[in-house]
Amino acid sequence: MGCFEHVLLKWLCAMFAACVLLLWMPVAAAGIVAEAVSASPGGGLPDEGWNVVQAGPEDYRAAVAALGPGDWLQLEPGDYPRSLRLHGVRGTPERPIVISGPAAGEPAVLRGRRGENTISLVDAEHLVIRHLTLDGGGEPVAGVVAEARGDGVHHVTLEHLTIRHYDRSQGNTGITTRVPAWGWVIRHNEIHDVGTGMYLGQPDGTSPFVGGVIEHNHVHRTLGYNIQIKHQTEREMIPDQDPGPRETRIRFNFLNKAERGSDGARARPNLLVGHFPPTGPGSEDRYRIEGNLFYQNPHERLFQGEGNLLIHDNLFVNDVGDAVLVRPHNHLPREVRIVNNTVLASGFGIRMDEPDQAYEQVVEGNAVFAGNPLQLSGGIAGDHNYTAPREDAARYLEAPDAGLDELDLYPRAGGLQERGDSVSSPAIAGADRDYNGRLRERPVWGAYAGPPGPNPGRVEGIGPRVPGCAPCQ
Repeated sequence: MGCFEHVLLKWLCAMFAACVLLLWMPVAAAGIVAEAVSASPGGGLPDEGWNVVQAGPEDYRAAVAALGPGDWLQLEPGDYPRSLRLHGVRGTPERPIVISGPAAGEPAVLRGRRGENTISLVDAEHLVIRHLTLDGGGEPVAGVVAEARGDGVHHVTLEHLTIRHYDRSQGNTGITTRVPAWGWVIRHNEIHDVGTGMYLGQPDGTSPFVGGVIEHNHVHRTLGYNIQIKHQTEREMIPDQDPGPRETRIRFNFLNKAERGSDGARARPNLLVGHFPPTGPGSEDRYRIEGNLFYQNPHERLFQGEGNLLIHDNLFVNDVGDAVLVRPHNHLPREVRIVNNTVLASGFGIRMDEPDQAYEQVVEGNAVFAGNPLQLSGGIAGDHNYTAPREDAARYLEAPDAGLDELDLYPRAGGLQERGDSVSSPAIAGADRDYNGRLRERPVWGAYAGPPGPNPGRVEGIGPRVPGCAPCQ
């Protein structure tokens, strides 16, 4: 072999080795890294077997388009200028798809952009979206939207999100569902400075929100509702639905309308829930509303609802208006149980109008300090409650007149007379824990029933721990 041939052979060998190396390199050169890992994203998800995909502001949309069951998309810190389009993105019950930003440190921030909702879902299922910041920047768009097309969006978990500045108008929302949505979990989110915090369902009663869990959220500084779940006309469009009754649970949230709420005709309650389908599938569903702090509303009542309602172990505080209203809105109140709540209001405390008397309504075990504590129609008994004028609350509760940072509605020693009922037989099944999440030890009036003495505070993991909110601690 001559010198030229020898040099040529060495060059060809080197080129072949380089090509092989390039073929085996990860996709990092394109900004996306995929690898199978044994680490777990936590939060009740499977412990191992995830295919991790890492992406940043330049390439995240390409990464999203390629997601499949068992993928875990990790977004780097930074500003993301375009929407997160989750159209036809489907995990499975055993292998959901996870999309997350950093759990600590600098966040991944999705910026609002005119003409597109920030997280857009169409025909998506079995997704977990967490640890992201959504900043609308005052644009006329919404944060997370199940868009009004496709067959539905189901089994979506939204957790540890910060959603802010979707406040161009009252119609701009933090979280919205415009198609049938079932099996959603919305938890541990901070939502503020938005037109409406959550708007779930369509105004005409179509596109029902079914079997959801809304828990541990802090929603505040909304122009309209903190949360509204629309009434439902029928349920036939949901495949393979369980024919038995389902609960939608709204629990351990802090719903605050002390600031920025609209007045006049655009004023809205902190929470409004509509009825379930009057007949057929879903007609026996119910809302369980427990362990929430409803705080202030200068222009409306704190809560309004109809249909089938279990309302227990909540704190309602409205120094400039009404607290709890159950009345016909699009249908009638049906089975309603309002039990073991502590209510402070300058207006009425608990009011129920025109319930369907073919069903049972129970209002008992509540401690109500209000200008007009109880207004109950339909022959509902109100004598199994502790009622007093609002100005008398300080005789019975630790610090009912303090600001939010020192507010304490725990019963004073001997301040609230004990009921004769046994705590082992609550009027609502499963209502054996008080507002703090502690076992009910005493048959006392109201939302607190822990040990005598000072307020022991909430059980770890219950509710958002909002700085400056004493009942949140």
